[in-house]
Amino acid sequence: MPNHVSDSDTLLTWILAQVFGWTNWFSESIFLDRNWAKDESKLKSSFEALSDYPTPFWMTIFVEGTRLTADKLVEAQSFASSKGYPIPKNVLIPKTKGIVTAVQSLRSFVPAIYDVTIAIPKHQPFFPTLLTFLKMQPCKVVVRIKRYSTKDLPESDQGIAQWCRNRFIAKDELLENFAATGTFDEEEITEFRRSTKSLIVTLIFAGIFLVGGWIFLKRLSSGWQYPTLATIIGSVAIVVHIFIEFTKMPPPKIKATQICTQ
Repeated sequence: MPNHVSDSDTLLTWILAQVFGWTNWFSESIFLDRNWAKDESKLKSSFEALSDYPTPFWMTIFVEGTRLTADKLVEAQSFASSKGYPIPKNVLIPKTKGIVTAVQSLRSFVPAIYDVTIAIPKHQPFFPTLLTFLKMQPCKVVVRIKRYSTKDLPESDQGIAQWCRNRFIAKDELLENFAATGTFDEEEITEFRRSTKSLIVTLIFAGIFLVGGWIFLKRLSSGWQYPTLATIIGSVAIVVHIFIEFTKMPPPKIKATQICTQ
């Protein structure tokens, strides 16, 4: 249950969960219409299917529903003011229907929820995006993780929703303190060791991609002229670059104006 601050958060959660994903489809993401009348049954059936999943699994839920931007933060602050909620400075208001459905559907066979708080330190040369990852530009991301046993969560839907909102109120305070001090004031673990199993899986898939790509290009080149093949590859590279540029978030330069209630 992390906050969503950049387009690279999904990759970060893959690292935390120690999984290797091809695409959202292959990683069994649940595709939603953002229409609860349609999404409720889809979520419940997807969660029920996990009850006999053959291996241990991780599920990531970005309960804010979207990435944090200055405009969206202003909207969240206006909504919080209208509802009498604490005014957020660093997070959006969580959308609780999904997390409530997840907890009620999964609590009988999922032992815990991990509350993940993602913070990006100031004054570093690169902001974490998919493009900076592909360019192998170093950037630091600080992650705080707290475990909550599902058996200790509230039983009612309203109780779970309030628990989630309380977590984001606390998350907002943590991020505000982090912005001022550069730390979560807790023991920091800087050595993150990936498991040997994850390394083996990654190497196997990398080998499959490389060999398969080489065979594909070799066969393709036998029926196409090299200038044509180069044009196709160049066009694909341009499309991928445009996609990355379009989806990435710029580093936040200013904080959204806080809305205060009297």
